[in-house]
Amino acid sequence: MLILGIETSCDETGLAVYDTEQGLLSEALYSQVDLHADYGGVVPELASRDHIRKITPMTHKVLDAAGKKLSDLDGVAYTAGPGLMGALLVGATFGRSLAWALGIKAIGVHHMEAHLLAPLLAPSQGQDAAPELPFLALLVSGGHTQLVKVTGLGNYTILGESVDDAAGEAFDKAAKMMNLGYPGGPAIAAAATTGNNSRFTFPRPMTDRPGLDFSFSGLKTFTLNTVAANQPLSDQDIADIAVAFEEAVVDTLFIKCKRAVKQTGLKDLVMAGGVSANKALRHKLANDLDANVHYAPNALCTDNGAMIAFAGALRLMAQQTNDLGINTKPRWPMVELAPIDNGVELLARTARSV
Repeated sequence: MLILGIETSCDETGLAVYDTEQGLLSEALYSQVDLHADYGGVVPELASRDHIRKITPMTHKVLDAAGKKLSDLDGVAYTAGPGLMGALLVGATFGRSLAWALGIKAIGVHHMEAHLLAPLLAPSQGQDAAPELPFLALLVSGGHTQLVKVTGLGNYTILGESVDDAAGEAFDKAAKMMNLGYPGGPAIAAAATTGNNSRFTFPRPMTDRPGLDFSFSGLKTFTLNTVAANQPLSDQDIADIAVAFEEAVVDTLFIKCKRAVKQTGLKDLVMAGGVSANKALRHKLANDLDANVHYAPNALCTDNGAMIAFAGALRLMAQQTNDLGINTKPRWPMVELAPIDNGVELLARTARSV
């Protein structure tokens, strides 16, 4: 089955061609980082317009790179949510219309399920075999921070989530406070490499109470107060604040993951989403967590079309499709997803090398 994957949930236009027998054939990603950098975050209207400009030429680009034509496609998968409504509508309208014109199946994909499945599509180099169900998943991105128990494909239990800001959003806001640019995660990680981690001690939010929920708004406020108290900021001030902030986020995520492993008894943790590319977080989990940690290559941690194509292929193989309606959901809890019948069997039948 040959699937075209379309990702337009936020500020990146991602297209990919995935074959269930041969694996990922091609992919292309256009990032709008430069477009939104001056604003310190994503401007929804600008994001939607840029998706419109890029989606058609990028579709032809990935098909040409895969040596395929539109007529070769068996299905189209597009991000239906969660995300920015205008951005979602661009990909959903294009994908659903294309499928209708070609007379093929279409499926709207849950953005966070696609992130969760990305490490199964392509484990990072040097990692052990893919995790066996059931397993834990830590989903950390600009819009979500969740701990999930994965009993089966499409069968998810939310164990904990952020009660306010997501970890990725906190990185972006902290970076903006120090004029480090957008996106904030890589900028803070880079600045932290020369920081003195003994100068500042930042709080580890909600780790002093039971439970698996997260909170990062207080950490943002603490960062803002620290920045204000050290004006004007020198390069070393910025590096010291950056490393203190990064360590606080990493420790918070680690403590919650450690609790989840103890609470569930599960020994496999899949980490996915843009923040999963953070080297400090990977190192902490790999070395200190009593579990096997799995994550995708860096290129598949951030938003991309490959993960949408893969997630869509699994659902299409399970005979799940969408009708002609174009339904997008800016808010969409994962627990509302339908289970994927014979998910383990379907995974065994798909090519998962990149």
